[in-house]
Amino acid sequence: MIRVLAHLVALLPFIYYLQGAFRQQLGADPQEVLLHGMGIWSLRFLLACLMVTPLRSFFRWPKLIHYRRMLGLYFAFYLALHILIYLWFFLGWEWSMIASELVKRPYLTVGIIAAILTVPLVVTSTNKARRWLKRRWNTLHKLIYPIGFLAVVHFYWQVKADINEPLIYVLIYTFLMVYRIWLKYSQKSSQKA
Repeated sequence: MIRVLAHLVALLPFIYYLQGAFRQQLGADPQEVLLHGMGIWSLRFLLACLMVTPLRSFFRWPKLIHYRRMLGLYFAFYLALHILIYLWFFLGWEWSMIASELVKRPYLTVGIIAAILTVPLVVTSTNKARRWLKRRWNTLHKLIYPIGFLAVVHFYWQVKADINEPLIYVLIYTFLMVYRIWLKYSQKSSQKA
């Protein structure tokens, strides 16, 4: 029951933007609203995925680990929508424009690299892939850390005026990484003692 509720909550942003698009309630520039909305929710799910281990250790909630894959897949879902909206509304599926856009806009290059790195994580997200890859699975899924870095850089670089919102995400990501490093080294030192 809790898992079903978690899926429903995770789909609420998609439903909100979908009904807003159908009712034409997304303002004067709905394409931009959709692009930003899907991108920001992708980033939020990515950060939520990275929060699982710190929350699990801090609050001693071992069952929280069961939601990490779900959060990761919703990150990928909103990321895919973000990319599709850009290709459809902003490039009109003109593939020849992609190369020039990547050269002109470095934040797009960073975003595309993050998206490409996400693909192997999605492909290997099944239990069968985990069993097949064994220890390599953990190594591969550490790609989430550079993906997180690239995602916050992508958001920060593409903002032209008010950097307050992307700065919040940069700080959250930094805190999560620092906490994770501290947790790792504190566990090592306690094992040595």
